[in-house]
Amino acid sequence: MTTVEAQAVDVLVVGAGASGIGAAIKLKEAGFDLLVLEKGSSVGGTWRDNTYPGCACDIPSSLYSYSFAPNPDWGRVFAEQPEIRAYLERTAHRFGLVPLIRFDTTVTEARWDGQHWQVDTSNGHYTARILVSGTGPWHEPLLPDLPGLADFPGEIFHSSRWNHDYDLTGKRVAVVGTGASAIQFVPKIQPEVARLHLFQRTASWVLPKVDHRMPWIERTLFRYVPLTQRWYRNAFYGGLEAFSFAFRHPNVMKVIQKAGLWNLHRSIKDPALREALTPDFVLGCKRLLMSNTYYPALTKPNVEVLPQAIARVEGNAVIAEDGTRREVDAIIFGTGFHFSDPPVAKHVFGADGRSLDDVWQGSPQAYLGTAVHGFPNLFLLLGPNLGTGHSSAFTIIETQLRYLLDALNTMRRNGWHSVEVRRPVQEVFNTEVQEALSTTVYNAGGCMSYYIDANGRNSTLWPWSTVRMTKRIKDFSAADYLTEPTTTPTPTTTSARRPGAESTPGRSASRSSRHCTTCRSGRGARPARS
Repeated sequence: MTTVEAQAVDVLVVGAGASGIGAAIKLKEAGFDLLVLEKGSSVGGTWRDNTYPGCACDIPSSLYSYSFAPNPDWGRVFAEQPEIRAYLERTAHRFGLVPLIRFDTTVTEARWDGQHWQVDTSNGHYTARILVSGTGPWHEPLLPDLPGLADFPGEIFHSSRWNHDYDLTGKRVAVVGTGASAIQFVPKIQPEVARLHLFQRTASWVLPKVDHRMPWIERTLFRYVPLTQRWYRNAFYGGLEAFSFAFRHPNVMKVIQKAGLWNLHRSIKDPALREALTPDFVLGCKRLLMSNTYYPALTKPNVEVLPQAIARVEGNAVIAEDGTRREVDAIIFGTGFHFSDPPVAKHVFGADGRSLDDVWQGSPQAYLGTAVHGFPNLFLLLGPNLGTGHSSAFTIIETQLRYLLDALNTMRRNGWHSVEVRRPVQEVFNTEVQEALSTTVYNAGGCMSYYIDANGRNSTLWPWSTVRMTKRIKDFSAADYLTEPTTTPTPTTTSARRPGAESTPGRSASRSSRHCTTCRSGRGARPARS
């Protein structure tokens, strides 16, 4: 850890994507002294990084936005990437966040020293009492470790790092992966390439996408009669919440699955191709996919579907597990992201000197997806077991922001220097989550998805409705946390704290301290609720 003089703030937010922007807005409104560290040169997170052809949202755009910053001008029911990125940029400017963001600043290490978070970056050193991680799960691309890949003489890139300078016209292209990204970019590149070889390890269910341009009259109403947009948003939310019942009852999902089978049969007439594209698991076990163009693209004469995973690469040839060999000019990976092994976990070190990665051992766990025992004053946004198979990430983000602000408000009202979730509280919550997940389609649907981590545990998804989420993750309960008054002396070394210790001297639920160091606007100020 560097010893140079640090820039000190009350709160550091890491990441300027949807979660980081939302956090910064609400923290700024509440009067907290904060900065945002962003590794890129602009805001947007995954919607800045993912620029592949056809990139779009698979949640209705009316829900894919902050409730406190509605956008009346969405061009489509399901917004495309440029629109979403522009929305996030406008929102950051509208709320005055840009001066608070340190761009081109990558966090290399964050370490709790017993008093503050000491944060090393590629662009200086920072110290903060509160650290908010908004790095998100759609952050680092996942590339398979294929023998011979490093010696491939052609072009290689991941869908989230699309090489727009490489001309695909007339090229022989291997596409690896058939998930959410691939079903969007495959129809876009199919007319350009000479041959497209789609290597499919597992067939996915694809539902029709009820998408269309937003009529001008609706956009006009949304702009001048905001209540109509709120009604529109609530209608979509209610429909998706009703749909979430099926995720918790696989037998119900099997009925809905018939829509996917109908979509497959109406689009694919070739029996052999249809068989190759028919999934062998229950709809919803993997991420729901929607497209009106994916299946038609696979029927084109220049497309070949190989229902095999890639085993290795030899020269310019891609070799499937059954020995099928195809010579190609380019390989495009649509293989997703590091969901259950987020790289940021290797760089965040808690009270006992261990990193999140060391503590999690391949299975991320947190209390309410937000706080981790052993990591005081650390708050995760879109953390473990908060994903949903049916609703918007913005719903989760705003739910957590209410909790975060209530926590920080409680801290400054009571003069607490730090809070840390109690180990038993975290363990009981995670046991409850795993028990509830065991009967959902995510765990019992007969597939192996990215929801499941290296230890076979579902560390990704929330097993209940988002209605229950907003009720459960709402009010900060001090009884769930170890607290330390501001006036309590801090040990000079973190080694005084034994790994896994439940408490340390001076850590209590004391409310006697009146000194508040996290208030910019003065003791007693209350954060605004989102």
